[in-house]
Amino acid sequence: MSQSRTLYVGMDVHQESIAVAYVAQEYGAEVVSLGTVGTRQCAIDQLIRRLQSKSKQRVFVYEAGPCGYWLYRDLTKKGHGCWVVAPSLIPKKAGDRVKTDRRDAIPLARLMRSGDLTPVDVPAVQDEAIRDLSRAREDTLHDLKTAKFRLKAFLLRHDIRYTGRATWGPAHLRWLSEVVCPTPAQPIVFQAYVRAVTEHTERLRRLEQELHEQVTAWRLCPVVDALQARRGVQLTVAVTTVAALGDLTRVDHPRPLMTYLGLTPSEYSSGERRRQGGITKTGNTHARRALVEGAWADRYPAKVSRHLQLRLEKLPKPIQEVSWKAQVRRCNRDRQLSARGKNPNQVVVAIARELSACMWAIAKQIPVSA
Repeated sequence: MSQSRTLYVGMDVHQESIAVAYVAQEYGAEVVSLGTVGTRQCAIDQLIRRLQSKSKQRVFVYEAGPCGYWLYRDLTKKGHGCWVVAPSLIPKKAGDRVKTDRRDAIPLARLMRSGDLTPVDVPAVQDEAIRDLSRAREDTLHDLKTAKFRLKAFLLRHDIRYTGRATWGPAHLRWLSEVVCPTPAQPIVFQAYVRAVTEHTERLRRLEQELHEQVTAWRLCPVVDALQARRGVQLTVAVTTVAALGDLTRVDHPRPLMTYLGLTPSEYSSGERRRQGGITKTGNTHARRALVEGAWADRYPAKVSRHLQLRLEKLPKPIQEVSWKAQVRRCNRDRQLSARGKNPNQVVVAIARELSACMWAIAKQIPVSA
């Protein structure tokens, strides 16, 4: 039996097992299921040896998921082709209601041969480390907000009111230390909530400090510094966006970047009727949230503040010009949309979409090392 030129291997990866199926490149070849293998290194090596007799060239594919990119890095290190594909972009039959590991692996191999899969950009190990640190900070911020909400809800239930402004500053914290609860059980709950707020605040401060230190040695640090030329884009917004998207210049036009971020309007058009809805909200939610946050801070008349001027002084002249042109364009766009009666949320999303294009233009000016 002659060997096939290329073998496409679909894998459904789980924590302890991998369902494997393969199909030859030749037209009309049937997909063959190999069953299940383990996730240990010896099991992966044994799978590769089994496939060596069937083809000289093998291309592996699996879905992006909670198991990460270790399998991709291991296979590419051994010289094999490997794709990690976006699960949301895998074509599926509407009437197929049966899901098993075997039935997940077989379509991956078939669709890989037909070219109907969309790969994701796999980050380098250092890039993924910065991404993990950025997301840990974001998770801590969410936990802190939840802890503050629980403490305020406890005080509201018992009609314990703070007369000042609850900014969690020194005055507010001193007031919390003087709160007296009427029963012996309630101070236990109150102190637990206060302690949770304190611990999350300390953890957030520690993670932000580590993020600042780690970014200085990152290969994409010049891009992070350059993106801060845009008003509303400070360090956390810039790091979150770059860590989530990687190299912004890997696309030739900012429109695919907007589509990946889910900032483009959805559309359902048929015949002569054209109907557009809200944004698609596909792609990376972390980067989209950071851009919308930066867009809210950018809804002011064009101006170079003192803090922005200090950041601009460290950057080349072309980046400063791009930043100012984008700021003027944003103001005009804001006035036009507001005059048309658009909701402020819609205006901010439109600004966030233009902000992503501005970031792409700035990143084009910065050389990035591999």
